[in-house]
Amino acid sequence: MTNTIGVGPHPQPWPVGEQYDAELLENGDRRNVVDKYRYWTVEAIKKDLDNTRSALVIAIENWQHDFNIGTIVRTANAFNANAVHIIGRRHWNKRGAMVTDLYMNMYYHDSVDSFTAAMQQQDRLIVGIDIIPGAKPLHATILPKNVALVFGGEGPGLSDNMKAACSDIIMIEQSGSTRSVNVGVAAGIVMYAWTKVHIDQVR
Repeated sequence: MTNTIGVGPHPQPWPVGEQYDAELLENGDRRNVVDKYRYWTVEAIKKDLDNTRSALVIAIENWQHDFNIGTIVRTANAFNANAVHIIGRRHWNKRGAMVTDLYMNMYYHDSVDSFTAAMQQQDRLIVGIDIIPGAKPLHATILPKNVALVFGGEGPGLSDNMKAACSDIIMIEQSGSTRSVNVGVAAGIVMYAWTKVHIDQVR
């Protein structure tokens, strides 16, 4: 016997409100959303999330069509990040995002310079996440509130241009044999570290 995801058709009478999707009420809601948002339209969910978003901004370099981008976007949604910026190719593998990108504020930049200019306009610090010589250990770092955390591709890490644009580069300390954790996993660790410091900004 397998567990069915979500809920079935809503019993009559249906709830009243602009947030509800008539098709979902009739046929059921099998999406991966919290119970609060059952039967809501995508637009209504995003609008509600916009009212409680944290200050955290996530950025991802997409020069190699990295499949991990979907995982990072899904994690950003879980922490209700303010926005996700994709630098490089506009198209990315969305399978891992499980459509959470629809609930996010997504922005696209064709270059590091374009992204950097956008962050300067927001007076936002750019902090890279990568294991490179000179990177600061995460456990000894207090991530600033008004920050854009930038992740590079799996394997190559941050580009040279992005490293130059960062005010700091942070590494996750490890004690095993592997050189680094998967970038999708790293994103979750660092987002949680930011959340622990700025928990009052996260619902």
